[in-house]
Amino acid sequence: MLVRTLTGKAPKIKLPRGAVDTQMHMYLPGYPSLPGGPGLPAGALPDPDQYRQLTLWLGIDRVIITQGNAHQRDNSNLVACLDTMGDVARGVGIIDGKTSDAEMVRLSEAGIVGARIMDLPGGAVDLSELETVDAKAAAHGWMLAVQFDGSNILDHEARLANLKSRWVFDHHGKFFSGVTPESDEIAAVKRLIDAGNCWFKFAGVYESSRTGGPDYADVAAVAREIANYAPERIVWGTNWPHNLAREQADYPDDAALIDTVLGWLPDDNARHLALIENPQTLFGLQEWSASTS
Repeated sequence: MLVRTLTGKAPKIKLPRGAVDTQMHMYLPGYPSLPGGPGLPAGALPDPDQYRQLTLWLGIDRVIITQGNAHQRDNSNLVACLDTMGDVARGVGIIDGKTSDAEMVRLSEAGIVGARIMDLPGGAVDLSELETVDAKAAAHGWMLAVQFDGSNILDHEARLANLKSRWVFDHHGKFFSGVTPESDEIAAVKRLIDAGNCWFKFAGVYESSRTGGPDYADVAAVAREIANYAPERIVWGTNWPHNLAREQADYPDDAALIDTVLGWLPDDNARHLALIENPQTLFGLQEWSASTS
């Protein structure tokens, strides 16, 4: 049975107070997986209590909970998790063309601040609904988290450039076919960032690296390039509970991942931006104060 490590030696890179984990999933009992998506994560259900232990270990103060694919278009588990976590948490949920304005208001009041687009197997809402979701998100001040195979970004660039909402390109772009800092695909990412409403998320490096750990050299080269180009547009997430891990041998060391991935940022100032100011802007969070913890 997979057992998640929730404590241990602290990361060498100390997270500043107010640090935001912008990418993770959380689950509560009573919300089974739904048709069209994957099953629930392996091992004990990764619930709020487990995640709180993780935050004490790693030094995380705030969190964005992203709707897991297991629950498809039903946000009930996400809303329940937000209620349990309180004011330190906000959510990225699932909406579509059938989502009413009244439902948007209800979700907003529950703490949801963004909508997820995932154009990969198991995703609930794909790029075919991008403009519809964007219009609803923009009308309510939400952001978009957009995930697809970045190898195809040139095919989607024009549509992404026309988004009205603030949006983040998820999971290091997931360039499954492989790119270098000089690739046309990375030039496209820079153009989208230059448009003023695009961010780039460092999370789940192991999901798309072709060279593998522990240094993930291929993703690292691209991450450094984008971080140096636009440090004000980088956000970071743990990707806990690492849902692709089904066996203990596949489960990553969260502290080591922090040291590796945040080490790709050029300096402490860039890390502070990625962990505090940038997510505050992208997700519309209040400025950090210790009273919110």
